Amino acid sequence: MKTFFFSLLISFSLIAQNKNSTQDFLTVFEKSNGLETGTYHEVIAYYQLLADTFPQINLDSIGMTDSGKPLHVVTFNAEKVFDFETIRTTKQIMLINNGIHPGEPDGIDATMLLFRDLAHGKITMPKHTVLVTIPIYNVGGSLIRNSTTRTNQDGPEAYGFRGNARNYDLNRDFIKADTKNARTFNQIYHLVQPAVFIDNHVSNGADYQYTLTHLFTQHNKLGGDLGNYLHTEMMPGLEQKLAAKKWDITPYVNVFNEVPEAGFSQFNDSPRYSTGYTSLFNTLGMMVETHMLKPYKPRVEGTYELMKAMLDIMETDHEKIKNLRANANKQFLTAKTYPLNWAVDTTKSSILKFKGYEGQMIPSTITGGNRLKFDRSKPFTKEVAYQNYFRPTSEVSIPKAYIIPQGWWNVIDLLKLNHVEMKILEKDSTISVESYKIDSYQTRNQAYEGHYQHYNTNVISTTQDISFKKGDYYILTDQIAFRYLLETLEPQAPDSFFNWNFFDTILQQKEGFSPYVWEDMAEDLLMKNNTLKRKFEEKKSAEPEFSKNWYAQLDWLHKQSPNYEKAHLQYPIYRVK
Repeated sequence: MKTFFFSLLISFSLIAQNKNSTQDFLTVFEKSNGLETGTYHEVIAYYQLLADTFPQINLDSIGMTDSGKPLHVVTFNAEKVFDFETIRTTKQIMLINNGIHPGEPDGIDATMLLFRDLAHGKITMPKHTVLVTIPIYNVGGSLIRNSTTRTNQDGPEAYGFRGNARNYDLNRDFIKADTKNARTFNQIYHLVQPAVFIDNHVSNGADYQYTLTHLFTQHNKLGGDLGNYLHTEMMPGLEQKLAAKKWDITPYVNVFNEVPEAGFSQFNDSPRYSTGYTSLFNTLGMMVETHMLKPYKPRVEGTYELMKAMLDIMETDHEKIKNLRANANKQFLTAKTYPLNWAVDTTKSSILKFKGYEGQMIPSTITGGNRLKFDRSKPFTKEVAYQNYFRPTSEVSIPKAYIIPQGWWNVIDLLKLNHVEMKILEKDSTISVESYKIDSYQTRNQAYEGHYQHYNTNVISTTQDISFKKGDYYILTDQIAFRYLLETLEPQAPDSFFNWNFFDTILQQKEGFSPYVWEDMAEDLLMKNNTLKRKFEEKKSAEPEFSKNWYAQLDWLHKQSPNYEKAHLQYPIYRVK
């Protein structure tokens, strides 16, 4: 009897092993011969199957999205350890973000194939690298399935929508974090702390021969030895590895309704974008931009090969990447100034052997104007100027610290979410600080991602003794979040919290004057202040419009008086030198 039960146990064990070895791990993409992409539920179910089958894969859900569903995080670690603090002691981490624009699902399918092939041993398991993916970041958009909104795109048959559950473009939300998606991404990013970040997309733009294009974060902005490594080693290394596999790749073709052979510049990824955000914490970031006019199948296959190539680079350079990232902040902190705004350096460029198609402007049969037409029967390889060097156009001195009054809890909450180290003042204190007054700014006249964003912001700086309250926040800049602090708290920075309307209440006066009352008070003010009276007369003489506008004159005098409220245009974050 014992022999019988022992034999039965062996039989059940063999059946279970056979089930695992023959289990259908084909994706929707493969089953459809490269014509379809999985739905949100199919994708999550597939990763659940992998996690249930292979101990090297873990599926977790973290935080919430605007859709009411959580974000999922999938981790592949050959050592079967999934605590990120433990992982970082011995390995580097690559974070892959998919489906930020669910109508561009190439990375969704390619990453499923990558994780499966790693688990099956088709790809050599990495020793020094752990892979982490967010399978579908824009959950709400992925649930809005259609076959038409990607007007220019060749497949798949159905896909999600660009806007999320609240119609935000999530690749404009990383700094302002209006969405639950972005706030959860912040949480995941700081949990994972990746050395390399890949965000998978599909491009819009011109027609050309390439299936793959890359959009690395701008190397001058990343800066120092880390930026130099990205530009001179990682990027060309990726290109060479793909070329060896017969996958041509070129930098993202940053043109709209123009021919690329006229030359183009690198995309300027400010911190609102994923790679601009991750670079603030010294992560080597890139977007994959497959070409929308290529069929879906080769787009997915190319994305797969690109991620494999990047994995190879990380395996080889893991120690170098670790050291470069560790030293990145130290290099910035040795400088006296930090660049806030950037422009293309027109004195430098790279030359691409660009593979395109002849294009020309021809008469439109619809509009009567001219339209761009590419001729795929006329391929070419030409030298094209690629402007991939940027120079700073404005800089700011680096403060020792910032002080934020506790009332600005919306800003403080975002700083906490991004692991900014902060001290709380233990008692009321008067501190000598650099204070900003908003001098000028411009504002968009159309809504942009839920905001009427400011730009071209300028400030007037003075040194003052300011009284702060117990409970206000004192934030040293000498920390990992150094770049995040300067990019968000300096009003002149393109994606500063000021420019994203976090401080718009200071732009509105709360107290004013009644002209018939202020007339008498202003007259008395001028009689007692000869210097002010002289400045007033000079302004009227120099500015005819001002001299004709009685209310503008009264308002100007009011702003020179003690009656004018101090809060108006006073930037409420202060710098400690």
